[in-house]
Amino acid sequence: MANRQGAGKPHPGSLVVGILSACLCAAATSAQANTDISAGLDTRFTDNARKTSSNETSDMETRAYVTAGYRSDPGRCNADFSGTLGYAYWHDSTFDNESYGEMTFNGDCELANRLYWDVSNNLREVSQDGRQSDTPDNRTRKNVFSTGPRYLLRLSDTNWLNLSGRYENTEFSEPEETDSERYLGTAAWNHLFSKTLTGGLSASFSRTEYDTGAEVDVKTARVTFAKTWATTQLSGSLGVSDIETRFGNTTQTSDGLVGELEINRKVTESLDWYLRGARELTDRTSTFDFRFDEFEFNLRDSISVETSTVSTGFDQRFSNRSTLNVNVYASQADYLQSPEREDRSGLNARYSRPITELVSGYARVGFNYTKFQSDQVDDRQLRLEVGADYRASRDMSLVAKVGHESKTSDAPNREYDENWILVGLEYRFR
Repeated sequence: MANRQGAGKPHPGSLVVGILSACLCAAATSAQANTDISAGLDTRFTDNARKTSSNETSDMETRAYVTAGYRSDPGRCNADFSGTLGYAYWHDSTFDNESYGEMTFNGDCELANRLYWDVSNNLREVSQDGRQSDTPDNRTRKNVFSTGPRYLLRLSDTNWLNLSGRYENTEFSEPEETDSERYLGTAAWNHLFSKTLTGGLSASFSRTEYDTGAEVDVKTARVTFAKTWATTQLSGSLGVSDIETRFGNTTQTSDGLVGELEINRKVTESLDWYLRGARELTDRTSTFDFRFDEFEFNLRDSISVETSTVSTGFDQRFSNRSTLNVNVYASQADYLQSPEREDRSGLNARYSRPITELVSGYARVGFNYTKFQSDQVDDRQLRLEVGADYRASRDMSLVAKVGHESKTSDAPNREYDENWILVGLEYRFR
């Protein structure tokens, strides 16, 4: 792959990865489940490792990694896990050699009739400063652990009350980033109008406590709905939200409309289309950037953020087994304690097809436009990638990729051009 899957120094969130992985391995050996484990080794050469406008430095990065996936069969307790753990070695020491990892875990257990306990953990690599190049020195691991009870109360055949409470801990691997603890409570009423239409009301409150002493309270009330047709699913919410940020003797409040919308439509048997959008008042340690991949928090700006994002795209499957995936997106992050506002938009497209019975190839293009309001600087980034996969045996694959990345900007020191090539192999154990 062209991009690193993780970087940073070990932190307490790594313990969560180890504990959850051990639990999943034990579960996999004691119960029927879907389990997949593979290991790989790849080397990537780049002619501009630091992605600078001058004095380019070439280097090779070799990575060894293990990838695991696990999904339990439906039962009283359920678990869904996917993750990667590896080590990256830079041959000419452009960056520090280090371990990396990413994971997604979601689990729940029914403790009593309609009383559940939920656990989730998400570990991702995120950018620290959106103005800087996307290199290991500008990235940190963000780990979000969440747990708490959920109770479904049946009021009648068509009315349900959902009560939930959650504790959430967010940690960053880089010490200069601010960690937080969050406490959330939600009460939601849902009414079944018909077999295909549901609606309801929800109210939530969250308090986030930063290790700097700052606090963020968010109160939200929404109307929710979900409708299903033969080929279309529509769901969403609309409401109002109030956010209050306190730090020392300073208090700042803001409010506004919030909501979500998601449409999935099966246009034909081979074409799927989707539209997703959301607007929230939140803080930069929330999971908004995990739920909407096109969005990025700038960790160098203020705590509370007014976020907006919309994306649309389609997945097309052709009769020759080739596929085309296209995604168009736009987002805005308005940092409420600073004059900064970031507007992003872009496009990603990927085409893949089998070349022979054992070889498949793909081509990918991406374009991203970012505008920073505070300094009136626009950045434009282009990514091109072509690759091929050769299945040497039922369990072993060989891969080769080449790519180009360039960035132009109103600030010349942000511009760069990079060319890279990667070769590797991967073995699937089960």
